[in-house]
Amino acid sequence: MDINQRIFLAATGNSLARAEYRNNHWIVTNPLKETWINRMVANSTNHQIVYAATQHKGILRSQDAGLTWTSIGMAHLPVKSIAIDPASPRTIYAGCKPVSLFVSYDGGGSWEELEAMRKRKQFWWFSPADPPGVTPYVSGLAVSPEDPDVLLAGIEVGALMRSEDGGRTWTKHLRGGQRDCHSLKFHPFSGQWAYEGGGGGVSFSQDGGRTWRKSKDGLGSKYGWMVAPDPGQPDLWYLSASEMPKLLRGEFDPPAHQDGKANAHIYRKAGDEPWVQLSGGLPEPLDDMAYDLATIPENPGYLFAGLANGDVWYTGDYGDVWEKLPFSLGGIHTSMIVI
Repeated sequence: MDINQRIFLAATGNSLARAEYRNNHWIVTNPLKETWINRMVANSTNHQIVYAATQHKGILRSQDAGLTWTSIGMAHLPVKSIAIDPASPRTIYAGCKPVSLFVSYDGGGSWEELEAMRKRKQFWWFSPADPPGVTPYVSGLAVSPEDPDVLLAGIEVGALMRSEDGGRTWTKHLRGGQRDCHSLKFHPFSGQWAYEGGGGGVSFSQDGGRTWRKSKDGLGSKYGWMVAPDPGQPDLWYLSASEMPKLLRGEFDPPAHQDGKANAHIYRKAGDEPWVQLSGGLPEPLDDMAYDLATIPENPGYLFAGLANGDVWYTGDYGDVWEKLPFSLGGIHTSMIVI
């Protein structure tokens, strides 16, 4: 794979950064300023089309790989998560704060609420990132690549839930899943495998999200963040994680969110083997959290890690050897995609 043919989009915390290789060098621009982006996702059949879920501007769409953006609605709520149906990319799901779920079947032209999500809310769900009493939100969404009616949703902090009817009804919390959901994904080509990173570590499913198991062998107690499966091997997957936070004077202050002091690592799990902490050129530990891990569906073995300080590291051999790309995105705090 030629890295120079890829485009990198990252949410910096208050803008969008875009890196593209032109005229024999990397050029970093900021097509969106004063915009807090919570999550981005690319159309599965046309990677020029990218959607951004934002805190104050609803959902934005780009049809030129992130150069220009237009609003396609949902500006009345903070949109915290977004997912596209791989089989029908015009079907888009938006998870919001407070807990609610919306869907568009026409590529963002119109939206309707799937009210079962709001009704599922429990009184004890909360957000550790906000003051006590603030309502939680839908922090993770994933659509099965094999059955478009099967959806997974994670609540921060509340539950991991599953729907078998396109979000019309939902299960209760699935035992074995992370209640404090930070990331949630299906394998891109296997609807049986699903993965979740959360405040309590990491969990996975091998039956389409029906049942879940926590995975700690070789990992121990860690504050999990982003999961990423290798596109060629569902049982080979990665996790970014830091040390478990301590509760100090009633304050919740995870090292993961302390730029320059994250004390984080990237881990790999292969089959039934225990988790392995990756090095191979990576800083040890990572002083800045790897807030996103990105893979390329057509290129197994490649993994990109976007760090809070704006650095992007990549490996082409399943994590054994890493190299830092020769540009900085300024900061990667919620989302990065590679197209």
